[in-house]
Amino acid sequence: MRNARFLAGRLLSTVTVLVVISLLTYAVFFLLPSDPAQLSCGKPCTPEGLDRARRFMGFDQPFWQQYLDFVAGIFHGRSFGHGPAAVHCAAPCFGYSFALNQPVTHMILARIPITFSIAIGAAVLWLILGVSLGVLSAVKRGTAIDRSAMALAVAGVSAPVYLTGLLGILLFGFTLNMVPVSGYVALTEDPVQWAWHLVLPWCVLALFTAAVYARLTRAQMLEVLEEDYIRTARAKGLTERKVVGWHALRNVLIPVVTVFGSDLGQLLGGAIVTEHVFGMQGLGSLLLDAVGGNDLPLLTGVILFSAFLIVLANFAVDVVYGLLDPRVAHH
Repeated sequence: MRNARFLAGRLLSTVTVLVVISLLTYAVFFLLPSDPAQLSCGKPCTPEGLDRARRFMGFDQPFWQQYLDFVAGIFHGRSFGHGPAAVHCAAPCFGYSFALNQPVTHMILARIPITFSIAIGAAVLWLILGVSLGVLSAVKRGTAIDRSAMALAVAGVSAPVYLTGLLGILLFGFTLNMVPVSGYVALTEDPVQWAWHLVLPWCVLALFTAAVYARLTRAQMLEVLEEDYIRTARAKGLTERKVVGWHALRNVLIPVVTVFGSDLGQLLGGAIVTEHVFGMQGLGSLLLDAVGGNDLPLLTGVILFSAFLIVLANFAVDVVYGLLDPRVAHH
């Protein structure tokens, strides 16, 4: 019962956050001086033509009505205009790009596999490397291994992603000719080439983030190893592997999982720098295209969809957090 109330509370909070984010995002773009109808009106754009364009796109309605139509479109779809010239956007409709004559949802779904491939592969890599390095550094505190690991972590944190990416392309792509430096191969087309084209982006993203996780894990592990229950476990004769790997690591992972959910959610929203450096057309590139083309419906849809992924990732983290620490569900 307590777990059910915990999940219900987290779900309600997630829905509330999504509503607030969608309302604020829509309000910001509604107040911008740019007029999407002006861009679709053509040249020369007469006042009558501009008025027709606004009515067709639904921009002649009050702000609150536009927002409600947008939200309704996510669940039920929506139509723009009337008669034979009407444009229908099927649910879930995150808007319609009149500049590109495509539903925003279709463009997002076309880019998602690329962004997800980059994000999930890099996340698995940085989580394993970061946690392993942090635990090893804490267990070997004060040794050459500890100092070397933390020096590597500082170097990783200090290196900007775009610089690391360019150096990786120069060294491993052009100089050594070991890995592809651009392009994307679909997983369903060729799994081996899919992974091979993503090796360098994964490593570049993981290098920076794994360094952060290594420092966080080390600090948490050193603190946990001083707890009374760890001393008790050692006094009972448990091996150091069981003490560290079972008793200590479980508590260390609680803050790590919290940070991991936030990082993964943001990356799922679009790895803008990485996609740009490696020439991959994911959600980050779609967002840049929307900004460059002043495509407000596309910009709004991509940002709201990215926000949805971030909030969803944080909801998943809350659930995992409750599993790792049952006390959380009891509050």
